Amino acid sequence: MELRDLRYFEVIAELGNVGHAAQMLHRTQPALSSSIRRLEASCGNALFERSGRGLRLTPAGEVLLRWAKRLKHDVQDAKREMTDLGQGIRGHVRLGIVPTAAQFILPAAVKQLLRTSPGVTLSTVVGVRDELTVLLSAGEIDLMVISEHSAQAGFVSEPLHSDHVVVVACANHPLLQQAKLTLKDMTHYDWVLQQPGSPTRAWIDQTFDSHNLPRPRVRLETTMLLMLPALIAATDWLGFFSVHRGIAWSRA
Repeated sequence: MELRDLRYFEVIAELGNVGHAAQMLHRTQPALSSSIRRLEASCGNALFERSGRGLRLTPAGEVLLRWAKRLKHDVQDAKREMTDLGQGIRGHVRLGIVPTAAQFILPAAVKQLLRTSPGVTLSTVVGVRDELTVLLSAGEIDLMVISEHSAQAGFVSEPLHSDHVVVVACANHPLLQQAKLTLKDMTHYDWVLQQPGSPTRAWIDQTFDSHNLPRPRVRLETTMLLMLPALIAATDWLGFFSVHRGIAWSRA
């Protein structure tokens, strides 16, 4: 296989049309068709099938696309690393990180990294755990910093930091009039929580499950954490997030 053919294949797969790919790549359609035939001969499988006026990947094509993207990133990393070596730099790190860690852990970590390894460069992708896991599996990031995560085949994990989580309510919430609160008391109120798939959402659901209580009555699901303080302050809704984030919002 030639890297050029894989590049053409990736563009055709993304556009689903040889003609459009030819325009983007400034190549003729016959040239791209020949490129695909070479790949199919090398793989021993058809890579595309007709779908209406366009093309769609076969199962073999899906596999090759995944590896083609990974190979593209590896080649880019190799070129960057060789350039960095020539300049006395040690490399580039692609980091995926969840929003809370990006706000409260990343700044200090980057400061330390630049102090101990001044030649290293860094790029970041902020997202939820499930999104970052897909990127790491595809080789599009080198590592990820996420909340507690169950072991997954092919990954190696290392604890970096511990944090506490709290339930948050507005200053005049009826629950604050009670001398003692229980989980059951909180089932009577609406909640604003992160969407399913986030570690904190999974944790709080499991907590209520383990006490044989109904899960929180979610009024709003969101990935936009910055909107939570205003929502909670203006309603009787309950929220749930890290102590670090709660302290930062209380000082804002």
